[in-house]
Amino acid sequence: MGLLSLAIWTPIAFGVVLLALGRDDQAQAVRWIALVGAVVSLLVTLPLYTQFEVATAAMQFVEITPWIETFNVNYHLGIDGISVWFILLTAFINLIVVIAGWEVITSRVNQYMGAFLILSGLMIGVFCALDGMLFYVFFEATLIPMYLIIGVWGGPNKIYAAFKFFLYTLLGSLLLLVALIYLYVTSGGSFDLLTWHRLPLGQTAQTLLFFAFLAAFAVKVPMWPVHTWLPDVHVEAPTGGSAVLAAIMLKLGAYGFLRFSLPITPDAAHEWAGLMIGLSLAAVIYVGLVTLVQTDMKKLVAYSSVAHMGFVTLGFFLFNDLGVAGGIVQMISHGFVSAAMFLGIGVLYDRVHSRDISAYGGVVNTMPKFAAFAMLFAMANAGLPGTAGFVGEWMVILSALRVNFWVGMAAASALIFGAAYTLWMVKRVYLGPVANDKVKNLKDINGREFFFLSLLGIAILFMGLYPMPITEVMDVSVAELLKHVAITKLN
Repeated sequence: MGLLSLAIWTPIAFGVVLLALGRDDQAQAVRWIALVGAVVSLLVTLPLYTQFEVATAAMQFVEITPWIETFNVNYHLGIDGISVWFILLTAFINLIVVIAGWEVITSRVNQYMGAFLILSGLMIGVFCALDGMLFYVFFEATLIPMYLIIGVWGGPNKIYAAFKFFLYTLLGSLLLLVALIYLYVTSGGSFDLLTWHRLPLGQTAQTLLFFAFLAAFAVKVPMWPVHTWLPDVHVEAPTGGSAVLAAIMLKLGAYGFLRFSLPITPDAAHEWAGLMIGLSLAAVIYVGLVTLVQTDMKKLVAYSSVAHMGFVTLGFFLFNDLGVAGGIVQMISHGFVSAAMFLGIGVLYDRVHSRDISAYGGVVNTMPKFAAFAMLFAMANAGLPGTAGFVGEWMVILSALRVNFWVGMAAASALIFGAAYTLWMVKRVYLGPVANDKVKNLKDINGREFFFLSLLGIAILFMGLYPMPITEVMDVSVAELLKHVAITKLN
């Protein structure tokens, strides 16, 4: 078993073991097994970075084994500079979520922890898959554990939110399946992604494929205007579910653009770049304005996620190295920041059982340690220089200014909106005098909460102050992708 298979199947194996331990009277043992599983799952991903060769754009750690030989489907894995950091991010966030849910989850603990571990392995599978059908299987399989996480441990309207999440993402993916079958037939019976990247497709075929991919990936990102499922799901999902959904699952759609839309349909991607830039700016500006009027903390962060992910798709369709690299950096930084924001809201919700901004006020007076973390995460969410939230957005804005001054200016407006809605929430929740008895009786974070919030804080500051370990890994792969897209366009 290669390193990539270990990264995929280690958390899944631990998850299956946890599901077999089916009693709540074993909850403490279940938590420790889940923690060991999450730690081991993170450790087996580290060699992917330490042994990664940054000087080549070729796929590394490749594994290929026949799977469904009748249809030439292979268990084909490999990563390049674009995908390696997403695997580490997934394993890291999974560990954080296990620690965060340690005391909060008291019923069906084994199923909760098992679902997250299995989900982690499936998401890593998406980032590793080099076979179209294998990608599709992992891509769709991630819906099952997340559907259960929302539907079992969610809020009062959890069933509605779980169905909405499942139906939105499944319907878009059906067109992706049609596109994969078309590519299989066109390529002479191959599901190999790298073979598809070299297919000489006509303009009409590329356009149809491009929109089939868009239907699947835009919903997953989610792009405006198919973003409406996300706030409802975040409000009802448990804290860990919101963290993983925002930090990792939204990235699956954006990653799909890099693996499918740009390399397989480059001519269509160039032709419809204006549409993609327009939709991205709508997410950045319009959704940013919508975020300003939210009174629910989770909804506010959910809408801000749509706005932040707008930078990702904007960067991809500017077709220059700074833009694409900036989009990838934004995906990773948003993974840290959004997880931190949702887990911070979860800390408050566990104590007060309310997400309404009006239920708080003056939290800094009773929870000074937590307020310090919350302020750091809020500043990162607003894109403050020196935090992870700034790096990717700034790269995309500079890239946009290279292409068109007004596109760059429109994108830069997000920094204003981000500061406005984030500081609005911080002022009303954390600052000022103590607002009510519930806030007055709050207890500051314990050692466990301090630990996982510290891990996120360190990651956010490190990436903001020294992003080179991330950018240097992806540079060669991004350049190769853009070279392929540009050459194909010229031909």
